[in-house]
Order: sequence, then C-alpha cells, then structure tokens
Amino acid sequence: MNYMPGTASLIDDIDKKHLVLLRDGRTLIGFLRSIDQFANLVFHQTVERIHVCKKFGDIPRGIFIVRGENVVLLGEIDIDKLCDNVLQQVSIEEILEEQRLQQQAKQKTEKAKVTALKDRGLSIPKADHLDEY
Repeated sequence: MNYMPGTASLIDDIDKKHLVLLRDGRTLIGFLRSIDQFANLVFHQTVERIHVCKKFGDIPRGIFIVRGENVVLLGEIDIDKLCDNVLQQVSIEEILEEQRLQQQAKQKTEKAKVTALKDRGLSIPKADHLDEY
C-alpha cells in the first residue's frame, strides 16, 4: 500500500462504515461517500449516537455533510467484528431524557463551583469571554 498525503489517504475508505467525533462532542456513524481537499466529509445512512452512562441511543440523520475543521476523530468500523456490547441500547426518547438530566446535573454542579469560588473572592471567566484575554 502506497502512502498518500492529506485527505487523499481517505480514498480507500470511501463506501465503508465510519465513526466520526465532532468538535462539539457529537458522535456520528455512517457510510463515508465523499471527501474533498479540505477534509469535508459526506456520510450516508448516518445516525447520531448519544451516550449517557451505560446507555446509548441512535437518532437517524440520513445524509450528513461534515465540514473538515469540525472533525476531531475519524475511524473505520469493522462490521465483521463481533461486539461484546456492555452498553444498553434504548429508545430515542429515553436517551434524550437521560441526556437532559445529565446536562441539568452538570449545570447544577458548575453553578455550585462558581458560587463557591465567588464566596472565596475568585472568579472564572465565562467561555464566551475567553477571547478577550
């Protein structure tokens, strides 16, 4: 196999099933159909997989275009490999509810941290103001 630089190395991976982790934390699974020189990706039969603790749910998304700069990780899924699944698949409604509860708990602990720091005279800059520093 010859080495091809840049996104040309993905040509062999077209029409194979892949998992892609995006910069915003989402996980997509689908068949890679197209790429370009900017590493923009086109996926077919795409599902968005949401993980919460030991549960997961898949939300069908269909054809999905991913801008190359948003890709954190891209990996081929071996369809033939047997999976000893420790995760439990649940319905879309159930996983979305679990995700909402997890996000609420995270916000609650984050708010408690900020309050504790303020009580001690410290502050944490908000994420949307980090560019000012």
